[in-house]
Amino acid sequence: MFTGIVQATAGIAAIHDRAGLRTFTLDFPEGFCQDLAIGASVSTDGVCLTVTEILSPTQANFDVMLQSLNITTLGSYQQGDRVNVERAAKDGAEIGGHPLSGHVDFTGTLIERREFDNNLVWRVAVPPDFRKYVFAKGYIAIHGASLTVAEVNRAEGWFEVWLIPETRRATVFENKQMGDRLNIEIERSTQVVVDTVREAVHESLGRLQPVLEALLQEKGLSLDDFVQAPVVPH
Repeated sequence: MFTGIVQATAGIAAIHDRAGLRTFTLDFPEGFCQDLAIGASVSTDGVCLTVTEILSPTQANFDVMLQSLNITTLGSYQQGDRVNVERAAKDGAEIGGHPLSGHVDFTGTLIERREFDNNLVWRVAVPPDFRKYVFAKGYIAIHGASLTVAEVNRAEGWFEVWLIPETRRATVFENKQMGDRLNIEIERSTQVVVDTVREAVHESLGRLQPVLEALLQEKGLSLDDFVQAPVVPH
């Protein structure tokens, strides 16, 4: 498990490809690798990777399967790129963000970038299948960083987050540009609530559900608009 608080950024020192597998050599800041062992988990741009080899006090190797390369941004990275990293949380660790599994659900696209008053606002496009899990004031993880959703437009398929100066300083976000893909992990308790309510509605309404959905659509609404996301305290 991870906390969603990015601890550092790491550089990709080398990439080695084999059949169905890619090995990343990451170069970490001094002290990050203290007590890091083979088999340990490190969130890398939001993707849970396992240490396969310790090369030095600041370098380690990670093997990434083809499936992870296909459904995340890791497949497009090159030597010299930088990534957000976080060590796995220890028992009793303070959850400064919200609990993350390191399992990316989808990649969103940065479609708008606005900067003013020391804040950076991102608008991120969401695939249709995942829009029902994104709520204003709810949590979402982008590249392993826990963020609060500021605004959502499900009809148009986007959400916005505000990045404060400290987040920009501590992550790789400053250099992201419009059109860049972003690793997204939805908040698990929100997913459970939404799926449970939708299943209950389906069982209760039966054949009436398509009729109700059609009526709501005429008003620019959907059943998802009536599902309230849980608020997980920091």
